[in-house]
Amino acid sequence: MAEYNPILTAPVGANKKPKRVGRGSSSGLGTTAGKGNKGQQSRTGTGVPYVGFEGGQMPLYRRIARKGFSNYPFKKEYVCINVEQLNSKFNDGDTVDKKALIEKGFISAKSSSMVKILGNGEVSKKLTISVEKISESAKAKIEKAGGSVKIIEATAEETK
Repeated sequence: MAEYNPILTAPVGANKKPKRVGRGSSSGLGTTAGKGNKGQQSRTGTGVPYVGFEGGQMPLYRRIARKGFSNYPFKKEYVCINVEQLNSKFNDGDTVDKKALIEKGFISAKSSSMVKILGNGEVSKKLTISVEKISESAKAKIEKAGGSVKIIEATAEETK
């Protein structure tokens, strides 16, 4: 029977020695280390400094004029809460307003966001809701359970 040899060897040519650049002119990769003479690609650091770089030419995103209206400063942010969440955290006959939602941990006290009630889930408790917005399905479910809904106007400081 043949003797078992546990030593594995890689096939010839599988393992190459790494290029050692910049180790003298006789190595073939001395002086400029295979990067050519001068220019951006021969320098250290990345080849292209940033996305949209055009070789020193004024990039397109800076050549084109910025125009138009942005609604970003005037956008309104809402914290959305489903009726099933209200049903699980509030008792029968409770009033649900921003103060009560802060106490129950639905919204942060520092948050300037407005509240919108959505109609996902079922509500079985009689709740008095007083928020900035409410969906039609949520309103119908709350009123069907015997509760009432009051839409309040957002103050100027809350919208900022």
